[in-house]
Amino acid sequence: MPKPPFDRFVKYPELTDLLHGSAKKFANLCALSSIGKSHEGRDIWLCTITNPETGPHDEKPAIWIDANIHATELTGSTAALYLIDKLLTQYGSDETVTRAVDTRTFYIVPRLGPDGAELAMSERPTYVRSSARPYPLTDQQDGLVAQDMDGDGRILTMRIPDGNGTWKKSSADARLLVPREPTEDGPGPYFRLLTEGEIQNFDGVNVKPAPALHGLDMNRNYPFEWRPEGEQRGAGPYPTSEPEIRATVQAITDRPNICAFIQYHTYSGVHLRPSGTKADEDLPTFDVRVLNKLAEKATEITGYPVVSTYHGFRYDPKDNITGVSDDWAYDHIGVHAWVTEFWSPQRAAGIEVKDFIGWFIDHPFDDDLKFLAWNDEELNGEGFIEWYPYEHPQLGPVELGGWNTAFCIRNPPLDRLEAEVAPHADWAIWHVLVSPLLRHRETLVEKLDATTWRVRLVVENSGWLPTNVTERAMERKIVRPLEMEISLPDGAELVGTEARKEFGQLAGRVGSNSMLAGFGAASDGTADRASAEWVLRAPEGSEIQLTARHQRAGVVRDSVVLA
Repeated sequence: MPKPPFDRFVKYPELTDLLHGSAKKFANLCALSSIGKSHEGRDIWLCTITNPETGPHDEKPAIWIDANIHATELTGSTAALYLIDKLLTQYGSDETVTRAVDTRTFYIVPRLGPDGAELAMSERPTYVRSSARPYPLTDQQDGLVAQDMDGDGRILTMRIPDGNGTWKKSSADARLLVPREPTEDGPGPYFRLLTEGEIQNFDGVNVKPAPALHGLDMNRNYPFEWRPEGEQRGAGPYPTSEPEIRATVQAITDRPNICAFIQYHTYSGVHLRPSGTKADEDLPTFDVRVLNKLAEKATEITGYPVVSTYHGFRYDPKDNITGVSDDWAYDHIGVHAWVTEFWSPQRAAGIEVKDFIGWFIDHPFDDDLKFLAWNDEELNGEGFIEWYPYEHPQLGPVELGGWNTAFCIRNPPLDRLEAEVAPHADWAIWHVLVSPLLRHRETLVEKLDATTWRVRLVVENSGWLPTNVTERAMERKIVRPLEMEISLPDGAELVGTEARKEFGQLAGRVGSNSMLAGFGAASDGTADRASAEWVLRAPEGSEIQLTARHQRAGVVRDSVVLA
């Protein structure tokens, strides 16, 4: 396929063409399918990448990555396309990519919410949270409706002179506005700020924001701890009520070989990890330790810090965010799950942010000045639009301007897009390579008499993670045990044993600590290994088939001729 473009965000037809081009050009590695249709009938494309010559996609450990569940968060789609391109074009030349595609499977959905993304990329954009389906309202209510009034493809801010306004010009830079002091009552001038838009049924006096017509947040519609609209805004009428989420939940559930989950969002320049509703103290200790080890590598590769959503990314410290994707993937599927929030405009402007949510509520005015300097020096003035006059059809003379959030806040400026997403492909590849992986160790055959044989199959988990991946998976009884099975030809029979045997879970190398070895405290044992033994009667020369299978760690097959 052509390289994914970085000079624009691709609309749905181009996205579809790019994916079909990949599947056609790299048919030996890539399969394209639709997991379902959006509210407006667009296919939700799933790209499955693996080397089928080394085994079917569903017999290998896998990672699931989806993007652009939120309409304006278009960077995620580009990141997904970048990952697809890297896997396909570097297979055979890059050792790590080749090993990952040979031994694992990538399930990638570049655009989970295609309807809302199309609205965001239209010539006169409409910005919705996620879906184009009206909810909870069925028609537009009265009030200020955000829209591009002057047809320049942007939705900016309206600045209106008002003696009772909240804002005044900053003495440090008149382009910026600062709040009036609590007791300030001078001559002004003062301003009122409104989102660029039209006021439906304006009475000439009162301006109120219209309730959102498209109020769904599809990342509140997952089954885990779902709450109704009165408790969790945007949650939808019931869990998986939205076709996009229903299709995703079904697709992931249908693929029990998935060992990891990442969802791409914007913005803040941070990786979020479970839980969103529980403190770390209430999660299995083993899972928190592993998440923290994975987090170290995520930061090393991408430069993004990692925080628990509960401890570091709640919009209200007295409330939780529920019905979200990563909590569902961790708690119901039992895999390590992440939300990547691409792009930190603050970091780009040289501003250090520790409280990712609190910064938007209150931050030093010096940060605003740093933002403006960043705009002037690095963005050619395209990030902050200087105020210009506009004759509003209802309000009369106003000014339009302020931060062009679609250009540099919600997503990175396009000249920074490729550099921003590139390291995250390496993180996804590294993450899938730590998954459990069943490997054949040996097959032993012992002749007991002329027609009686003992056969032993030994396998091991060569991956870093255990075959169950998480303790939560064990608590929820989500993951099946390792199974080993023997298949006999006609004329052969087993003696006092069953063909299929279960062996629980196999350990991984996770938890190893160089300090233990240094202090002589290491004792690994062989919890990563399992052996199955059968006694059978069969003529010499018979061929026996052996299979070891684990839903997350893959499949091992061997055959032996009795001799």
